Amino acid sequence: MTFFDSFLVRAALAGLGVALAAAPLGCFVVWRRMAYFGDATAHAAILGVALALALNLSVMVGVLVVVLIAATVVSTLSNRGYALDTLLGVMAHSALAIGLVAVSFLSGVRIDLMAYLFGDILAVGKLDLVVIWAGAALVLALVAWRWSALLTTTLNADLAHASGIDPKREQIILTIALAIVIAVAIKVVGVLLIASLLIIPAAAARPFARTPEHMAIFAMAVGAVSALGGLFLAFQFDTPTGPTIVCLATACFAVSAVLGGARAR
Repeated sequence: MTFFDSFLVRAALAGLGVALAAAPLGCFVVWRRMAYFGDATAHAAILGVALALALNLSVMVGVLVVVLIAATVVSTLSNRGYALDTLLGVMAHSALAIGLVAVSFLSGVRIDLMAYLFGDILAVGKLDLVVIWAGAALVLALVAWRWSALLTTTLNADLAHASGIDPKREQIILTIALAIVIAVAIKVVGVLLIASLLIIPAAAARPFARTPEHMAIFAMAVGAVSALGGLFLAFQFDTPTGPTIVCLATACFAVSAVLGGARAR
């Protein structure tokens, strides 16, 4: 018996990998006020699941492709006069509905929709673990490589232009990183809860961060505590694992908000 034969060890490592990759991206989502963007693209992932099963492809590949297409469509249409929140609202609900309808047409294919909607971290296998950590490493490397450019673009697009940085290119890089996180996280927390791991740890870290780098590190710590602590609590109290992870992250945010408010006084 090896270390990775325990389903709890695999679940803990999977949750840790997703939390570490999602946290720095969540900081950019919070800074750019893109919370609904992350939520909407996560909803689109269920359509990717349906298409992957219909075409006999890897679910992760299907999710990745659909999320990238959805993000591109929204970015394109937002430059043609449509309000961004309207486009995201249309895409989030229509992609989720189309995906659920498409799944119902798949004859001979039985899938656990609840697992894709809310995640099933306890069912993570060794191959899933490799994919999750490979995706997390790729995202972390991408963010580390483009950190200064992404930060400059987030602060001021004109300043980015003056510094020789293309804001559109940085937006595409950020979108690709978000799509990778959603694709690798779908089995851990599901499409309905992915956005929470992006946003809540970053929001919880914000009151105590003095620099953007500090906020990213704090967010990674909050995400890791939420993933590992949520898994422990779910095992102890026999509760749904994905939602329990999110509940613990929410508790961290509540404590942070109270302490941050007291500190500001």
